Amino acid sequence: MLIILGGLPGSGKSTIAHSLARKTGACYLRLDTVEQAIRAARPPESNDVGPEGYMALYALASDNLQLGQNVIVDSVNAIEVTRSAFRRVATDVGKGFVEIEIICSDAATHRQRAATRMPVSDGHRLPTWEEIQTRRFERWSPDLRLDSYVLSVEESVSEIINLLNARKE
Repeated sequence: MLIILGGLPGSGKSTIAHSLARKTGACYLRLDTVEQAIRAARPPESNDVGPEGYMALYALASDNLQLGQNVIVDSVNAIEVTRSAFRRVATDVGKGFVEIEIICSDAATHRQRAATRMPVSDGHRLPTWEEIQTRRFERWSPDLRLDSYVLSVEESVSEIINLLNARKE
């Protein structure tokens, strides 16, 4: 099963994804980590990763799905083209998928989280609150939308596991 997460930076995606991976033993793949590895392999002046990070993430997800692993992909996933590509990754290898959007409905909490996030590694530039607020995020109809302001990490993980169990039946 491919668990496709999406949501704005600072919404709580990675925190929920980490907890879900620990609880389920699923393979955890984070776009920020992949993109930072690509940046680290390049000269400093070529900082723009472009689509390479997503392309690498699709390949890693496919490999792990083919090995029979459940896979969690953690990325902003703001546009339909990336969402449909993730769905295609799962269906191309004969696996199911669920799409989950993580939001934080309280702007003050979201802003605080964004300001206190830890970068993937030294040199990784996190978006500012202004960049998060103005980021293009295409409308989405995920299987599950979780509000990390309302639900605890544990409650969010429980909701995801309930969805996964319902999809198995």
